[in-house]
Amino acid sequence: MSQTNGVGGPPALKRPQDLTPRAIVEELDRYIVGQKAAKRAVAVALRNRWRRQQVAPPMRDEIAPKNIMLIGPTGVGKTEIARRLARLAGAPFVKVEASKFTEVGYVGRDVDSMVRDLAETAVSMLREEERERLRPRARENAEERLLDILLPPTPRPRTTGSSSHTAIPMPAIDAPLGSSAAVPPVENATRESLRRLLREGKLDDRMVEIDTQDAPTSFVDVFSGTGMEEMVLNLRDMLPQGARRTKRRRLPLPEALQALTDEEANKLIDVERLQKDAIRRAEQSGIIFIDEIDKVAGREGGGHGGPDVSREGVQRDLLPIVEGSTVSTKYGPLKTDHVLFVAAGAFHVSKPKDLIPELQGRFPIRVELESLSDQDFVRILTEPENALTKQYTALLATEKVTLDIREDAVAEIARIATMVNSRMENIGARRLHTIMERVLDDLAFEAPSLGPTTVPITAAYVRERLDGILKDEDLSQYIL
Repeated sequence: MSQTNGVGGPPALKRPQDLTPRAIVEELDRYIVGQKAAKRAVAVALRNRWRRQQVAPPMRDEIAPKNIMLIGPTGVGKTEIARRLARLAGAPFVKVEASKFTEVGYVGRDVDSMVRDLAETAVSMLREEERERLRPRARENAEERLLDILLPPTPRPRTTGSSSHTAIPMPAIDAPLGSSAAVPPVENATRESLRRLLREGKLDDRMVEIDTQDAPTSFVDVFSGTGMEEMVLNLRDMLPQGARRTKRRRLPLPEALQALTDEEANKLIDVERLQKDAIRRAEQSGIIFIDEIDKVAGREGGGHGGPDVSREGVQRDLLPIVEGSTVSTKYGPLKTDHVLFVAAGAFHVSKPKDLIPELQGRFPIRVELESLSDQDFVRILTEPENALTKQYTALLATEKVTLDIREDAVAEIARIATMVNSRMENIGARRLHTIMERVLDDLAFEAPSLGPTTVPITAAYVRERLDGILKDEDLSQYIL
């Protein structure tokens, strides 16, 4: 039971050994209301990953993750639980929709692409971590480059002589960047004065021209569209990458310093080691969330032709990935034996038993999520750290408009959400977004012209904004 917005939340709050199942559930409770059974299941699954790492190697490789299937209607928190779990663990996380995958020969994505996406996510995560770790050193190097722009070094006269092999003095290769060796004392003093002014922010109004490098590109990347992953991988192995292009930019000094810091951090990263570590992290800690798994399940009592053939084909393509196989990525082969798979689906028409038996057996833990009541909606609107009422209050506070959302207004919104869900398609907590937008629509439009003011939001205010729509059944189906 969640607002299903996946924004915010600190990654990897604690050391792995401190993330006990109880601590994981408590952290998930900060953002997701209820669904205790689902939270317990994913908390145990995450803890088992740490436990496996403590087991001696011969047995460690034999312990496979217990994949989870979450069953419940849309908008009750299935995706949010998996996303928050990955953020909490600092694990590479990929969300895919099973309905986008098709058999070879049909238009759609190759099933292996989910594993390649996981590798990309892991590389991005580790690159960002390395940038943060190397940022102090990269900033020093960027600072020296900026000082060279602000105070170019004095050119040294070339030594003349009759010999064509006259040596020209060069600085030592091992000398640190910005070393004051062989620099005249006056120039060195000026440089240090500039450094002090730069660090104190007294040069922030200056504009400077810097040369930055774009990421290398190859024409192969142009063809890396949907369904062509394997061909692109082969072409990339055969052809060299394009050269980096240098681009001159004129920027304010703080922005120039940031751009140079990012560039220097990228230079300091050991790319080969980073990619190996990323593949290892994806293999040992990766989480793949397969949504809409019910859309590829065969319909109960259906025939053996038509769309069901394609659905079963997708399941058979998914099977080796979930069972454990090796997928080629541009960073190297990635084994899926210990990747945790979390599947989710509403299963309104089909049932989990309509999946092929082999795939059913690969999701031994099944949790049914509960539908939401109006009491749940009240809690969702008020309790989580990213509750909708808190979000709208913060947004309008930027216009100096203070929202005073009363308890009776929250109860009325929850009641209407429950009623609309029962009349129309049940979309769970997502209905709250629709109703809140409608209730605060005029206020959000007029806020810039209201000036500093406090607006009470009461049950009467909510009814006034929604009664006309609710009475008109046809209109409410479009609006709410």
